Amino acid sequence: MTIKKVMTIAGSDTSGGAGIQADIKTFQELGVYGMTALTTIVTMDPKDWHHSVFPISVETLKPQIDTVLSVGINAMKTGMLGTVEIIELVAKVIDEHKLETVVIDPVMVCKGEDEVLNPETTDAMRELLLPRALVVTPNLFEAGQLAQTGPVKTLEQMKEAAVKIHDLGAKYVVIKGGSKLLTEEKSIDLLYDGKDFTIFESEKIETNFTHGAGCTFSSAITAELAKGSTVIEAVEVAKDFISAAISKGFRLNEFVGPTWHGAYRGSSKPTEYCVDCE
Repeated sequence: MTIKKVMTIAGSDTSGGAGIQADIKTFQELGVYGMTALTTIVTMDPKDWHHSVFPISVETLKPQIDTVLSVGINAMKTGMLGTVEIIELVAKVIDEHKLETVVIDPVMVCKGEDEVLNPETTDAMRELLLPRALVVTPNLFEAGQLAQTGPVKTLEQMKEAAVKIHDLGAKYVVIKGGSKLLTEEKSIDLLYDGKDFTIFESEKIETNFTHGAGCTFSSAITAELAKGSTVIEAVEVAKDFISAAISKGFRLNEFVGPTWHGAYRGSSKPTEYCVDCE
């Protein structure tokens, strides 16, 4: 058996629940070999868990990417990129190496924070990364920012945002509604391929232990694409994976609780999906 290889270009979550740490755990659980290029280091103040973000220079990032690509990859994803210069580098690398299986997770804020890390990076993502993405995986906030539609709070608004994001160049748009979509009784994620909408549903899980859920979801998609799955198949597995991980989330300290990446092993498959659902 040949182990597929994947690269994540993302930030380090020192607490271990999100970022590159979540990516590597997810890759391992889904049977692919993960390699990393670190863009930022995120730390937390023990007194109040306020985040501090320390960007890695482009000069330090590029040799990391070169190291990974010298080995060869079957798929790649991005997470927190942090600066316009880093986004420009990632776009250049995708073009130079003709990388096609590219998942863009457009991270804009840290969990527990409500300000975009660097507003100018949203424009750079829109211009430079979306046209190069096979799949882009924004949450509701990120979808509104990328689509420039304002807040996304309903399924119809998700569809509107997905169309606008697809028009920017991404081949497949997956908007992570999850349990945040208060108008729905179930946890909803939406896939749009430029023609059809596919809705993925699972039972809502009442928990605050969701740290790293978005990173984990996009990592699962990347892993499955590397193994040869179609996009719809990859999203289906990712939905099952994150549903299981959230169901076994736990309290890390008084401020945060991460998902548990080992929960998918042996779990049942709770997801239902339908194409072009009303």
